[in-house]
Amino acid sequence: MFESVFCAQKAKAALNGADIYAGCCTLKIEYARPTRLNVIRNDNDSWDYTKPYLGRRDRGKGRQRQAILGEHPSSFRHDGYGSHGPLLPLPSRYRMGSRDTPELVAYPLPQASSSYMHGGNPSGSVVMVSGLHQLKMNCSRVFNLFCLYGNIEKVKFMKTIPGTALVEMGDEYAVERAVTHLNNVKLFGKRLNVCVSKQHSVVPSQIFELEDGTSSYKDFAMSKNNRFTSAGQASKNIIQPPSCVLHYYNVPLCVTEETFVKLCEDHEVLSFIKYKVFDPKPSAKTLSGLLEWECKTDAVEALTVLNHYQIRVPNGSNPYTLKLCFSTSSHL
Repeated sequence: MFESVFCAQKAKAALNGADIYAGCCTLKIEYARPTRLNVIRNDNDSWDYTKPYLGRRDRGKGRQRQAILGEHPSSFRHDGYGSHGPLLPLPSRYRMGSRDTPELVAYPLPQASSSYMHGGNPSGSVVMVSGLHQLKMNCSRVFNLFCLYGNIEKVKFMKTIPGTALVEMGDEYAVERAVTHLNNVKLFGKRLNVCVSKQHSVVPSQIFELEDGTSSYKDFAMSKNNRFTSAGQASKNIIQPPSCVLHYYNVPLCVTEETFVKLCEDHEVLSFIKYKVFDPKPSAKTLSGLLEWECKTDAVEALTVLNHYQIRVPNGSNPYTLKLCFSTSSHL
């Protein structure tokens, strides 16, 4: 049971389909019929976090055991959690089977964010990006760049501050990665300023038309191009800072170097200077390889424009989605 329907929806979206361990123990989460949980005691099977000291019925039965740490220190704690630190069951992997091991351990109460894990600095799942080229940037191109560092929920350009957009990401760790790797990156002659926003979420208000005719707001929550939708999928992503070499994949077997050259020309981005294709396996249906640009800025611009371009094949039923990311290679 969560505090609100919105919190439950966010938890389900983040955890459903995730693997507890790599490749196994896949979580399947559905909405339950009961509208409220009634917890009568706090133990290994149930817990009411709004009543951390809810009495346990099995306590007090039989001979009273000697307290290991004496009286409960909740009234005079100085460990940073104040007097609201509840007692939660100690995870089984920490239990040694010894009587000297306490059955309960103190944890902080759940918080709205994990700022207590980062020295108290405020954190959130929304970034504010300024320095965006007003003629060449839109919601999709912002997504193309930021999706390399985490799932993108929503993108909204601000009407009152031209060239500025809010990007709601899947979690605050994605935000930290985006800020770390994209702040001060040069894009279309302007330098990006990427920082954590005070906004808790992106609200679709004051929607207007951008210079290229597209909407100033777009929801990407259900986009198949998000690359961190499960633990298995997320583990395949190599988090890299921008570089002059791009790794391309998921392109049809008929694609050649000339195809990429024409793609750059058609979308008015500078072409690459080196091209490499990896030898495909006999059963492969797609190609992958590397593209190197003259400088990092040119590569960033190409990725921003060409990432997720739909490549159509004659007589093909579905288009192939070109996927780009920054390579671990510095040069070809």
